[in-house]
Formats: sequence, structure tokens, C-alpha cells
Amino acid sequence: MGSHRLRCLSSPACLLFAFAVLLAIMPGLAAARTRRYTFNVTMATVTRLCVTKSIPTVNGRFPGPKVVVREGDRLVVKVHNNINNNVTFHWHGVRQLRSGWADGPSYITQCPIRPGQSYAYDFRVVGQRGTLWWHAHFSWLRATLYGALVILPPRGVGYPFPKPYREVPLMIGEWFNADPEAVIRQAMQTGGGPNVSDAYTFNGLPGPTYNCSANDTFKLKVKPGRTYMLRLINAALNDELFFAVANHTLTVVQADANYVKPFAATTLVISPGQTMDVLLTAATNPSSPAFAIAVAPYTNTVGTFDNTTANAVLEYAPQRAAVLRGIPAPALPLYNDTGAVANFSANFRSLTSAQYPERVPQSVDRRFFFAVGLGVDPCQSRVNGTCQGPNGTRFAASMNNVSFTMPKTSLLQAHYQRRYSGVLKANFPTAPPRPFNYTGTPPNNTFVSHGTRVVPLKFNTTVEVVMQDTSILGAESHPLHLHGYDFYVVGQGFGNYDANNDTAKYNLVDPVQRNTISVPTAGWVAIRFVADNPGVWIMHCHLDVHLSWGLAMAWLVNDGPLPNQKLPPPPSDIPRC
Repeated sequence: MGSHRLRCLSSPACLLFAFAVLLAIMPGLAAARTRRYTFNVTMATVTRLCVTKSIPTVNGRFPGPKVVVREGDRLVVKVHNNINNNVTFHWHGVRQLRSGWADGPSYITQCPIRPGQSYAYDFRVVGQRGTLWWHAHFSWLRATLYGALVILPPRGVGYPFPKPYREVPLMIGEWFNADPEAVIRQAMQTGGGPNVSDAYTFNGLPGPTYNCSANDTFKLKVKPGRTYMLRLINAALNDELFFAVANHTLTVVQADANYVKPFAATTLVISPGQTMDVLLTAATNPSSPAFAIAVAPYTNTVGTFDNTTANAVLEYAPQRAAVLRGIPAPALPLYNDTGAVANFSANFRSLTSAQYPERVPQSVDRRFFFAVGLGVDPCQSRVNGTCQGPNGTRFAASMNNVSFTMPKTSLLQAHYQRRYSGVLKANFPTAPPRPFNYTGTPPNNTFVSHGTRVVPLKFNTTVEVVMQDTSILGAESHPLHLHGYDFYVVGQGFGNYDANNDTAKYNLVDPVQRNTISVPTAGWVAIRFVADNPGVWIMHCHLDVHLSWGLAMAWLVNDGPLPNQKLPPPPSDIPRC
């Protein structure tokens, strides 16, 4: 055998053949790389709105570092916790195929990383490309612990739209002058609503509409005629937001790391947790040297949100901070303009091309109906002498009247060890225990039940979930995020869901694929997914105050029969409770 190999290496024809084979396999070899990052969680001193405070940061940066991978890459992020709080990190929107140990929600897939401890998140990015993000998933720490996660296509694969001149992550957040942990701690003690934030931010900067902030303005410098891709991420804790750029039209090309049929819009709506890639072409002859990039809240809960409009700047020519207030600004919808939200949301369709086909489930194995919204707890024992919810109660939130109780150990570890007793119950209701007029007059009893209750699913079960908003304490939109999966949004509408008539209107051809979708105000949304990823996956409202009040549930997806359909053992460095 050795002599044959030597003769081949000395043959020009054989060498050419070997070279051709090497060229053929090199793209695949180059595509699958391991990208390594180190996250040092430390306190850093930051000044915003003339307030200097110490905040949790990753590597001393606010927002944190941008993580860049290519589709197919392995990502390893070693986290060192150097603050006095427990912490975990969630890679929002990453499917985590058989890597649930790296998903990150505290007490769901892992116990928190304690002060002084470390943990390495290790997973592959499979079948996804576009913009996602990472954030802390412990209490309200994500107020400052977040950053962009950019997934590039494999080398040699382009975008299904013209390549932009430049790509710019634009993270919209909230700034609290107070400690966000103290804000939610006070709310949980009193049973009332939390204090709202003091400003919205663009990449951590509040901008010129707030006092003492003209110099803290994000500026996007553009060249006339060039096309830019804004990688938009709503990292705000508690607000859905309208977004617009004065005198410019935006083309939406991606949602939650899934390509969509491009469509034009002058105003966008983006919910906490959602991402969008949008194209902006700078004017050839702009009518002003600068234009405002603006956000303002969308909500139907009067008095519980920051009603300011925040600005960044699209800059054709340098502008002094003193004149930024006078630049052209977009006319954003009113804060409660549900019609504008519905009209924008109706535009989303999957790309559905030969290169990016859709596999929308045409049939369903299990159907669920979740009534989503706020409720209350009776004030049986007063905390600090106050119960500041409606009529002397304490705020709570629920799905199907079950308010999620966070366990004291990791649900995924309990599932892997088949140790359920005292940890969880597999009896989450498939429908509300007491049906009522969900968008009409609220029922007399608005009290909720509490528990750590999950839905068990067999591997490869096709699931449909209709999520129905309720008006118990006022109808409002709820951005629901599902961990471990993308899902197809097959239908949505207003009023109470009617299975007989609304199912016939489903889009089973090119529905948008997302990981976070807002249940419409006084309406419903239907999603479908295939439970092909074993593990325990939380689904929760991405308004953090609602998550704190218990608006969450979890899916327990069992192993499949084949080796590549089973949850692997936990890594050796996984934190212990």
C-alpha cells in the first residue's frame, strides 16, 4: 500500500486530482470554525443623564461586545462572574439543537453562575443567519448586560438581497437612574407596578431629547447614495417600540434571523426580544445635513411607561450637539395606535425560495389554547405594610391562570436525572380551566394559581398554540418568546379566537418564522412548531416585569429514539444550585 501511495504522490495526474479534492472540501472545512470569546462580568462606572453610577457590564462595556459567527460555526463563550450578583446568559433566538445546557435561563436550563465562578457556553449555530442577541437571564440584569449576536452566511454564500455598503448593529435599550435590581425588588415587595425607566437608549446613548444628554448621542454617519443595513435589536426591558428615520424609507429583509420577503415601511414596530435587519439608502441630495432616528413606546397601559421620544442621528455632515434638537424628526404613531401595529405586522412573509424553503407543519398532533395576561393575588399578608396592586391586591401574571413559580434547581438537570418530585409537575393545562369572554368584561375572580407546571411532549410532536390576550386588568400586547425553537406565525386577529372560522384563514404557505411574537392587544396569535429539540424550554413574556410576575410556562420535550435525538449529558463545569 505504501508503494502505491508513493507512486501516486509522484504522479502529476494524481497530484492534480488530490488538489482538486482539497479545493472541493476546503469551503466546508473553512465554514465550520470554533469562535471563542471571554466574558468578564464586572462593575463599571458609567455616566448618563448627568447621573454617575456603577453598573454590571461585560468586559467593562455598555452595551457589551458584539459576537460574530458564521452559520455552522461552533461558539464557545467563557463567562467569569466578578460581580456580587448571580448571573446567566441567554443566546436569544439560537435554536440550541441538543445543546440546551447552553441556553442560559436561570433555574430552567442551568443554575446561576455564582460570584467568583465561571461557566463556558458551548454550542453550534445551525441553519440560522442574520441578527440575534445575547443578554443576561437572571432577574433584571439584562438592563445593562446585553450585546449583538451577528450570524453571517457561510463563506461564499451571499445575502438574498444586494449587499449593503455597511452593516450597523443598533440596539435599543432602557436606562434607569436607579438600580434596576432595586426597582424590581421594590415592586415585588409592595405588589405594585415598578418605576419606569428614565430614558430609551441607542447603543447605550440616550440622545438629545433628554436633559444633559446631547453629547451622549448615537450618530450614524452615512454617504449619499449608499445603502446601509441596520441590525435592529429591541433590548428594552418593558417596552414595545415604534421606530422610524425622518424622511427615509426602510426595507425590512429579516426578522429574528430569518429572511423575509422584502417590504418597505416608514415606521416599524419592534418588541422586546425581536430583531430586524432593515436596509436604508442614504439620499443622493439630502434636504438636511442630519435627520432624527426616533423611537417611542407602543402600549395600552396608560401611565406605566416612559412616554418620551428618544433620538439618535442619521448624519450626512457633522453636526454640533447644540443643534441636534432642531433636525427633521419623523411623525411616530400615538402610543396606543394598535391599528398601525397591526398594519405593519401583516407585511411579514417568509422568503420561501429554493435556497431557503419553508417546512410549515400542515397537520397538527397537539393543539393548545393559552389565555395570556395579568391577574392578581389576594393580599393575605401585607409586605412592608403595602399591597399596591388593584383594589389592595398584588400584581401577578399567568397563562391559563397559572403563574409560573421559578424553581430552586435547574429544570433541565431535574429532567435529565428524571428527578421530578418536588421540582415540577407535568400538568400544565392545555386550555383555561374556566373559559370566559377573554376580550370583554373581566370575570369577577381575577386571582391566579401558582406552580412550576410544564407540558410534556413526545419527540417530533407537531404543536399548535393559540395565544389569546385577555382584558382582565386591561388589554395589552404581550411579546412571547420561545426558547430552543423558531415557530411559524400561521394566523392572528382581534377579538376572541374562533376555531371554526379563524383556522380557515391560516397562512400555511409562507408564514413568517420567528422566535418572539406579540400577542395582539385584545386579540390572538397562532403559532406552529415541531418539537424536534429535546430538553426543557421556557416560553415567556419578554416584558421583564410580566416575567417577574410569572407570565411563563415550559415545554418538556422528551428524547427521540435515535442517538442524535437525545439530550447529551451536562458539561462538567455546569453551575450547581
